[in-house]
Formats: sequence, structure tokens, C-alpha cells
Amino acid sequence: MIIDGVEMRGVELGDAAGLAEVFTRNRAHMAHVEPVRPDAFYTERGQRARIEGVLAERDAGRIVPYVFVEKATGAPVGAMNLGSITLGPLCSGGVGYWVDRAWQGKGLASTALEEVCRIARDELGLHRVEAGTLVDNLASQRVLAKAGFESYGLAPRYLHINGAWRDHRLFQRILHDHPPAL
Repeated sequence: MIIDGVEMRGVELGDAAGLAEVFTRNRAHMAHVEPVRPDAFYTERGQRARIEGVLAERDAGRIVPYVFVEKATGAPVGAMNLGSITLGPLCSGGVGYWVDRAWQGKGLASTALEEVCRIARDELGLHRVEAGTLVDNLASQRVLAKAGFESYGLAPRYLHINGAWRDHRLFQRILHDHPPAL
């Protein structure tokens, strides 16, 4: 369990319908922090195709995808991915997350981020985890700060969000200083 009533688990193909519903419900709310998505993204079929791609990336060791689900209903209420996993001398990954509007401000992202950092350190042996937020996404920056991330720079025109290249503030959390397993 992550917080009362919500658990975090690996994403599954069976989550497609629920994710389509929650993405559709949050479409307008998340538009300012998301890439422009085709209408097909918001369908069960579109989510099934997206999940299939994510699971292939997982099987290749490049991403660990999670979904947050209400325990009572099994309905998705958010997600977190640890992606861009690179081993060797870098030993790093990047984290991204979103939470259903109805569940924001309840500690879900912060608690899940702590758990994903523990997994990154203890199970994957990563040295650091990084994240980027739009410069004006103060809520996400608070989540990162609460989880021990530090700002380390600004990336101009970093991601194409809501129809334009947007600047992002970059954050990282150093997990340990052990030598990498090569």
C-alpha cells in the first residue's frame, strides 16, 4: 500500500480501459503539463497499444512502469515510471508521474516517489534518479523536494508540452555513492 486506499503495482494490459477513463477525465486538467495527444490515446485501444510498448521497454530493462489503483475498485488513479534506465558508470534513471485530480494533494506522489527511489537503489543499484518539471509546476517541484530531490539546472526548450517547446527545471536525488556494478 502507498497511502490509505491506494496501492502501487506494475502496470498490466488489463489496466487499459481504466487508464483510458482516467486520462479522459483528466484531459483538460493535465493539458498544460502533457504533450498534445491524439484522440486515440484516450481510448482503451490506444492505452492497450501504449501499455504494450511500455511492457516491451520493461522487458528490455529500460523502464519500470507502475500504476496507482484504488484498492476498493481497482480503478487507476495515477502512474509513475522509472525510465531511461542506464547502468554502467552512469547508473541512473528518470522518473515521471501523474495523479488523478481527485487524488492530488493527499501525499500519493510523494509516498510513491520514496518507494520508487528505494527500489532504484536497493533492487536496481542505481546511483541517482532524475526528474524534470515545467518551470511553473510548483506542485511537482514540492513533491520532488519532499522526496529529497535537489534542483541542479534549467533545460531550455526541453520537452514539447502543450504544443510548444517548454523550459524545464531539472532535479536529481543521489541514492548512494557505491561503485557501479559493471
